[in-house]
Amino acid sequence: MLKNKLIPTIGFVVLNSVQFGCNEKPGETTQPNFVFIYADNLGYGDIGCFGSQIHHTPNIDKMATEGLRLTSLYSSSPVCTPSRASLMTGCYAQRVDLHLSDTNGAVLRPIAAKGLNPEEITIAEVLKEKGYATACIGKWHLGDQPDFLPVNQGFDYFYGIPYSEDMVPSHSRDWPELPLIQNDKVIEAPADLTTTTSRYVKEAVRFITENKNKPFFLYFPHNLPGSRAIPVVDNRFMGKSPNGTWGDSVEEIDWSVGEIIKTLKELGIEDNTMVIFTSDNGAPQGRMDTRSGVGTNEPFSGPGYTTMEGGMRVPCVVKWPGRVPAGTSNNELCTMMDWLPTFATIAGADVPADRIIDGKNIWPILSGDENAKSPHEVFFYYYTDKLQAVREGNWKLHLPAYDNETKKFAENGNLKLIDLGRDIKELSDLSEKHPDVVKRLLNHARKISEELGNNSGPGTETRTTQYLNNPEPMTIR
Repeated sequence: MLKNKLIPTIGFVVLNSVQFGCNEKPGETTQPNFVFIYADNLGYGDIGCFGSQIHHTPNIDKMATEGLRLTSLYSSSPVCTPSRASLMTGCYAQRVDLHLSDTNGAVLRPIAAKGLNPEEITIAEVLKEKGYATACIGKWHLGDQPDFLPVNQGFDYFYGIPYSEDMVPSHSRDWPELPLIQNDKVIEAPADLTTTTSRYVKEAVRFITENKNKPFFLYFPHNLPGSRAIPVVDNRFMGKSPNGTWGDSVEEIDWSVGEIIKTLKELGIEDNTMVIFTSDNGAPQGRMDTRSGVGTNEPFSGPGYTTMEGGMRVPCVVKWPGRVPAGTSNNELCTMMDWLPTFATIAGADVPADRIIDGKNIWPILSGDENAKSPHEVFFYYYTDKLQAVREGNWKLHLPAYDNETKKFAENGNLKLIDLGRDIKELSDLSEKHPDVVKRLLNHARKISEELGNNSGPGTETRTTQYLNNPEPMTIR
């Protein structure tokens, strides 16, 4: 296990040995509930238990004292759509053809002709096979056409927005008003973003309460902090933080976490519920409006939307009383793709066997197995269709440009070898000192470039998503 490089504001111990207090294995007892809370663009250092000295996040911090911090959880992408596709399918976004939009952009935009192929198998569909009730409440961003919405991807219920909260009409964009959707119908346009979080919480509490006597999966992807220059928050939280509206949004997120956990406690199902809190990617930088405040990816370098550590390593807290050891921290490499096989293992469900799934079961890490190591020998950092870095152990190799015709990386390109165990800011190039490591990581990069593609064109082991001929704007009808 790698040493934890953070100095947390709460007294954590790095996990070495935990007696679980129970001999049952996942799948042999009452099926647990899963609540997955997913912030949008929240930085690694934006919450107290991950080092923030400016944001007030008591509910998430309490989750951490009662659970586990994963300090090396990676999104598979530094931008929204592909990171969410990986979470839902357990695959690199390149494998499921959601690494690029229908217009070759980084994320899907309104009236997109492309979305998550309904033929893919989502976490929700895996759990439904075992009798789970499923709901998506919040931001989807995997296609705004009816075929691609959550209710056609394994979710019994959807209440939220179909894409990012900043994708609204403007002088240069002929987009529809941002819709608030219930199942597959627009119920409000434009969506009142000042009240969406409180309404999401209300819907989440209702869903949990209605399904308290059966297993459920609640996917709760926030709009916040979001992509706007000035985040939109409820009036109750305006001006609460010294870090502008960015800080206000973080505090509103924290409030929502507290409300959900309070509901679980009041219903007597907290001990049978795994709650995960994390973010889709790192916080973007360079916001020009001084009123907004700014997110932070400390202690790492690089903003969101990049393949630096700050863009793809995200905060994560996991709580499950009596099952996930309290007050612990683990720095083994995990990914957003791992939740599908992990939930399947815990619920006694089958991981899809008819297709490649890149994610791995990380239950040994979550449960406190002192011998648990990362199940990933190698991790690949993609931005859209470009492989930009590869990690093996503590070694991270930033890659030069790749020629898809010759299947070679540029010999005089921007190659940089980092030892993340000693250099989390990614400052020192060690490539000349360790040519053997460079050679090995380049070999990994060449193989995955052929399998998943790199710098134009699909790879040999990718699946094609669905395209629609005449997508239509979602409006109140």
